[in-house]
Amino acid sequence: MPYLIAVVALVGALCLVDLVLTLGVVRRLREHTKLLDGLYEAVDLMGGPLGGGRQLSPGDVVGDFEATTVDGTRLTRELLPDGTVVAFLSPDCSGCHEKLPAFASWAAGQDRSRVLAVVDNRSGDPAEMVTTLQPVAQVIVDSAVSDAFGVQSFPTFLQVATDGKLLAVAPEISRLPAGSPA
Repeated sequence: MPYLIAVVALVGALCLVDLVLTLGVVRRLREHTKLLDGLYEAVDLMGGPLGGGRQLSPGDVVGDFEATTVDGTRLTRELLPDGTVVAFLSPDCSGCHEKLPAFASWAAGQDRSRVLAVVDNRSGDPAEMVTTLQPVAQVIVDSAVSDAFGVQSFPTFLQVATDGKLLAVAPEISRLPAGSPA
């Protein structure tokens, strides 16, 4: 009987040590997640540091722009409907290609007039992205729009109010507020 009590006490002690170590690992993982979220916004998915200038954040007003969609529709900051979701993608961005199917799937369930995809034309061939996005979103192929929004890394997803004020900025479509246009 004393052996049984000793074994149970030893197993109990080992379980307690395991529990304490597991809680420590979980706490550390939460700290790392917060650090990585901040790092994600500070480093371009293509591997380089962000360029000069300041990326816009919620509450900022986007710069004036005028562009024409691939369908021939003229768009300006003032013509964007309230709550428009704007995606900034680049043809040579591996992260953009990874997130393109999820974004296209999400956009398919939205009002097309409230989804704008801006494909940066500084490098790479935008044809594949345009073909994927054109049925579900308004598509602009132009780098000047990226500059007006202060976008410095790709992919970037934004939600804009009628007055051009940014409501949300996120590196993934799933991180935009639940109140995105329906």
